[in-house]
Amino acid sequence: NTSHTSILTGLLPSVHGVTDFGVPLSPQHITWASLLKKKGYQTAAFIGAVILDSSTLAPGLDQGFDFYDNFPAKTESKERFGRVERRGMEVVQHAESWLAKRRTGPRFVWVHLFDPHDPYEPPAPYSQKYKDPYDGEIAYADSALGNLIEFLKKTGAYSNAIVVVVGDHGEGLGEHGEETHGLFLYDSTLHVPMILKMAGAPSPRGVVIDAQVRTTDILPTVLSLTKIPAPPELNGESMMPIIKRAEAAEHILFAETDYPLRFGWAPLRALRTGDAKLIEAPRPELYDLKADPAEAKNLYSADSDQAQSLQAELAKWKTKAAAGVESAKSGAPLPDPKDKIEVQNLLHRSMLAADDNRSAEARGFLEKALELDPASPTALRQLGELELAAGDYPKAASHLKRAREVRPEDSTAAYELGQALEKAGDFAGARDALEASLKLVPSQMPARLLLGHVYVQLKDVKNAQDQFEAASLVDSNNVEARLGLAEAQVQQSDFAGALPDLEALVKSNPKNEAALRLLGRAYRGLGREQDAKQAETRAVAAEKGQDRL
Repeated sequence: NTSHTSILTGLLPSVHGVTDFGVPLSPQHITWASLLKKKGYQTAAFIGAVILDSSTLAPGLDQGFDFYDNFPAKTESKERFGRVERRGMEVVQHAESWLAKRRTGPRFVWVHLFDPHDPYEPPAPYSQKYKDPYDGEIAYADSALGNLIEFLKKTGAYSNAIVVVVGDHGEGLGEHGEETHGLFLYDSTLHVPMILKMAGAPSPRGVVIDAQVRTTDILPTVLSLTKIPAPPELNGESMMPIIKRAEAAEHILFAETDYPLRFGWAPLRALRTGDAKLIEAPRPELYDLKADPAEAKNLYSADSDQAQSLQAELAKWKTKAAAGVESAKSGAPLPDPKDKIEVQNLLHRSMLAADDNRSAEARGFLEKALELDPASPTALRQLGELELAAGDYPKAASHLKRAREVRPEDSTAAYELGQALEKAGDFAGARDALEASLKLVPSQMPARLLLGHVYVQLKDVKNAQDQFEAASLVDSNNVEARLGLAEAQVQQSDFAGALPDLEALVKSNPKNEAALRLLGRAYRGLGREQDAKQAETRAVAAEKGQDRL
């Protein structure tokens, strides 16, 4: 998500702020889609993975898009494809269908192909043709892209189209111990392909430019080609001077990853020139990229002129990007991600196993991770989540308590601990955990609703009412909040106060058994025995699935 957001905004991660899944893109940061939409473009996005779903893991990324092809909110399927991932050809077909209905006027389409990601499972015939399944997935993604290009040619849109093909990251594939991506800033994941096809003729064809450029340069380049003024806050620059001359001063690359912070490890920053790279880490690294493109020999020495020069330039970029804020918050130095890579690999394998409903394997990977790092808050929390899903609430609570001890600022761990304790019947413990979670993130509706129910169990009806009222203020149509508030009012014998909303609820939800039973209690409390019996009869019918009023 971080890299995609940088491509779509032309901003560095520490500027746009989307440094992990679920972090919303602020409306103050303008996307390609918004800029082009203002100029009359029809805009659409077609995504290949649920991690880019703007309703869940990528809030705000749909800014400016007329259509954003999110995943279904609910699915019964346990299969990976269709639930968390779409095959590239399906994504392309969705895009082609949208384009076919909009043949005229300027259009901006973002087509996201997720296939070259683990687990590497290319479809036939690519699964048979390639020994390495990763190569098979790349070949399949190429074929899907080729299908889209052919569609553009057949519909007459290709010649006048600007087409940008770019990877948002590479893949470690075991280099430096990294199986996938996200943790390190080596070229195995930073160096990605970029192909630019410009509109009309004449335009350069088959020209290979070796100069270093950045994904933040794509948006300024497209704005230049479309004669749209670039916002001054962009962190990238147009590539057109380099393209036109085919030789120019390279763009210095500043790279950053805060992803290690998710696991309690140090964030990384890097500066890459044409022939050298400095990586700022607890144990800094310096590489001669000409002599050592695999970045295998660390040449860093604190007193070397080259290191000092690169560090000075890196400091300028950090100031410009407001980088390093998170790491400065911690009093104690954080572990170097290089020392934790095997833990990260195990956590990733566990996530994939859990996604595929292989709970036993996921649990095994997490237990191995804890052998290597007994205080891993991520492993502890994920183990707790597995046990919570399996219904072993005491064991879930044990893991989640330890996760909270290691990372007390984790509101999700506190909420899940509250869930486990409530299921285990420890209502006082659940209350404390849920209050802690809401203190960290007050906007959590599920935590607030559960806390209201916990207060009801504790016979603390006044505090229960406060929680349900707070939830109703956030969402006045939330049925659970309305029922909880009515329950609290009925328990305090405020039957007249509960009645109007209960009657409204039953009118809009005539088969809601809980609302009907509460309505019966309210009527009885007001001395309306006949109405109470009628509501109770309807509740019984609703429970049996009968449509009787």
